[in-house]
Formats: sequence, C-alpha cells, structure tokens
Amino acid sequence: MYADMNGGDILVKITVSGPPGSGTSTLVERLAEENSWSSLNGGDIFRNEAKNRDLTVGQFSDLCKNNLDVDKSLDNKLKNELNNPHGSEIIESRLSGWWAYLMKIDCIRVWVNVSSEECARRIQNREGGSFEEQLILSQQRQIDDKERYRILYDIDLDDMSPYSLIINADDISAEEVFSIVQSRIKG
Repeated sequence: MYADMNGGDILVKITVSGPPGSGTSTLVERLAEENSWSSLNGGDIFRNEAKNRDLTVGQFSDLCKNNLDVDKSLDNKLKNELNNPHGSEIIESRLSGWWAYLMKIDCIRVWVNVSSEECARRIQNREGGSFEEQLILSQQRQIDDKERYRILYDIDLDDMSPYSLIINADDISAEEVFSIVQSRIKG
C-alpha cells in the first residue's frame, strides 16, 4: 500500500500522527533509518518558523492560536510536501494522516495513540517538571488543538477513520510500535 508513481517519482509512503508525547518522532527516526527513507517532521517546520520570527515555541504557539492564518500557512507547507514527487517518504505531523486521506494519497496512515497520563509521563521524562504540571499542560494543549482543527478545517481529532493503522502504545515499547509499523510496510 504505497503511494502510486507520479511522473516516475514516488510520493509519500507513510504518514505518522499522534498527540505530543506519543512517540511519533522516535518511530519516524527508526523507520527512516531502517528503510533508508527521508522524513519531514511537522514540529520541525513549526520550530523553524518560530525561530525565523525570533519567537520562542510558546510565543509562536500563542500567535498561531490567535492568528489562524499563520497556522494555515504551516499546514499548507505540509500539504505541499505530501504532493511533492521529490519529497520525503515519511511525513509526521498531527494532521498529516488527515491531509493524505483528504487528498486521496494512497499511503499508510498511522496514528499512535496514548492516554493523557502516558503523554504527560513521556513529556515529563523528556522535558522535566512535575507529572501534574505536564498532565494539565498536555490536556489543555489537546483541547486547544482539537478546537483549532475543528474551527480551521472541520476535522475531529477523535475521528480515526482516516487512519489505516492505529496503535495503542500505552503498554508497549517504542521497539514494539516500530515492529508493528514495519510489519505493515513490509506486508
């Protein structure tokens, strides 16, 4: 189930999505290494745009919440990359699976699902702070993002119908998540 050829070039083969702290970046790094594929991380686009504007990630996030056109411009960069015949084989972002689905791109669309508590634990391990702080911040970010995507695109992040592979990763290791996805790729 790979993207069809487009003028002799292969489009994106897999999208990886999930909430912050779900392990999508770890999964993408491993898939790219194992398959010798290139990848694009939507978070990197976000962080680069914040840097270009001399803003912290938090400040840029606030700007996006208050100016939806900025958010749309970042999403348009991802959509363009999905259609780029010379682009990355793996694209990771919260909405990359939705974009591929809506754009009718034939690729594997993965959602890595974890509970709010597991997201908070993973973010705490990565960034520090207390579990309670990270849980509150993570839950609020999820609420804010769901509302923003509903307003911008009429997308319900709780709707899993665009995804061809949903992995519940609360109780499995990053290696097990990778093995599930790699089996699907080789399938």
